[in-house]
Amino acid sequence: MIIKSLDHLKLISKKIAENISKNDCIYLVGEIGVGKTTITRILINYLQKREGVKKTEVLSPTFNLLHEYDIKKFKIMHYDLYRIKNIKELNQLGIFNENINLIKIIEWPQLIETNVDDVLELHLSYSSNVNERNLTFKGKGKWRDFNLDEL
Repeated sequence: MIIKSLDHLKLISKKIAENISKNDCIYLVGEIGVGKTTITRILINYLQKREGVKKTEVLSPTFNLLHEYDIKKFKIMHYDLYRIKNIKELNQLGIFNENINLIKIIEWPQLIETNVDDVLELHLSYSSNVNERNLTFKGKGKWRDFNLDEL
């Protein structure tokens, strides 16, 4: 699928947000600057608005590794694993130690070996048109049949 504009990306994020629930994982894969944090920002801000929570600034957690967002009945854990170099460092983060009422959004998930029940993996890449992005996705568990074709 080709993401044609920021408005198109908002529609995609909204559809994901309408299907997301506690204990889900979203993996974001793609080069630096391709839009992983942008899709995360739109998704989190949409959920904040929907739940009546004040919209916050959503930044890349590249240096912090993690930003947390409390949204009433659940918490979003936004990880950026770009600087994680091996499994030992990854395991020290304890990403999958606690799963109650959490949604995990993980940029650069390539080192993750943990078997996750409900995960949506989004692969973003640059397009020949500078204003567009390519998007492919695959789901596991409840996300297996997730479809964005009508967008």
